[in-house]
Amino acid sequence: MHTTATSTAPIQQDETSVRADLTESPSLLRLADAPYFPIAFIARLPFAMIVIGVLTVVVAARESMALGGLVSAFVGLGAATVGPLLGAGADRFGQRPVLLIIAPVNSVLLVVFAVVVYGEAATPLLLLTAFGIGATAPQVAPLSRSRLVTLITDRMQASKKPRTLAATMSYESAADEMVFVFGPFLVGLLASMLAPWAPLVIAATLSMIFVVAFAMHPTGALRSRERSGTGAASSRAVELCRPQLLVVVFGIIGVGMFFGSVLTSLTSFMSDMGEPESAGLYYGVMGIGSAVLALGAAWLPTRFTLAGRWLSFGAILLAGSLLLAFADSLSGMILALVLMGTGVGPVLVTMFSLGAERSPLGRSATVMTMLGSGIIVGQSAAAAVTGQVAEAVGTGAAMWAAACAALVVMLAGVVNAMLPRA
Repeated sequence: MHTTATSTAPIQQDETSVRADLTESPSLLRLADAPYFPIAFIARLPFAMIVIGVLTVVVAARESMALGGLVSAFVGLGAATVGPLLGAGADRFGQRPVLLIIAPVNSVLLVVFAVVVYGEAATPLLLLTAFGIGATAPQVAPLSRSRLVTLITDRMQASKKPRTLAATMSYESAADEMVFVFGPFLVGLLASMLAPWAPLVIAATLSMIFVVAFAMHPTGALRSRERSGTGAASSRAVELCRPQLLVVVFGIIGVGMFFGSVLTSLTSFMSDMGEPESAGLYYGVMGIGSAVLALGAAWLPTRFTLAGRWLSFGAILLAGSLLLAFADSLSGMILALVLMGTGVGPVLVTMFSLGAERSPLGRSATVMTMLGSGIIVGQSAAAAVTGQVAEAVGTGAAMWAAACAALVVMLAGVVNAMLPRA
């Protein structure tokens, strides 16, 4: 009994100190403390690197775009089936124990995959390992959103909540945009300068250092009022199936499909030019306008509703993807990437804002993990399909995949606008 009390005391002390600070601190920067944000930013990089990292090393080691797409799809399958369960576990038991279990396991699996892909391992072993990588992927981004939303809703003055929440969703989505663009860029850079397996080893290292640091941050012990017993009881799990929430999940899967199809078709395009490793470098061009507009979304007028933003910026995304489909030169490709970047950033901000707004009580981490899983599910599925199309039909046909993904985003936006308000 004495040993148990001693082992849990630091966590209880962390939580007590966090709550005391929250009562006194009016700004989110002080609520979370300044070091939290760089830690949370770097900690989400491994999640953004794993799909393209797996795709890159498989294509390099096995010389098959189709196999690379299939294996990366299993990463998404693992994230889809287990990711929301990890979010539910974080809601139930807290984020810290969940992260401290999955971060080391994910790091080991990344290194194991980097070794076996160069050996004589059969395809089923590659698929199984890829599934495990996705299943244990530390989804720092949705868990960070859940923490910050809890800080705002439970501890901030009511007059400051709306603007702070909007700004937080903009920052978090801009951070996601940066890592989902910079992650593949980093993969391309490491693969070009070091070796195709290097991105996976670097991702494993980042996970062990920064995901663990994210878990051990004092906010890792924070629990929402619904779970701590000081507020209303948590909603039933069936509340997660409301149409107003599912349409957001469907839409964000479309965004993931967009990421995966653009990256894979760009990889095929650069492969035709004899430089497949540089695909991630050019992919970074899309982040130029994306991150800026994602950050600026918080200052859009309130009369410009979230439903209207989804449709407006989704239309820009669709226009850019159509331009991509007709691009026949590197300059045309770059122009299309810049245009698409101006659309996808605000769309992502809008979807996460709607997710936060429509989260059932006590299910914030679950909802945010569902949305985070949706991105990687769409990304890996589109990478698999686009890779098959590129290998069977050619790059020209694969370039249309992004337009199909953008159309999914637009259709979800239309359905969202038609549904009654949550």
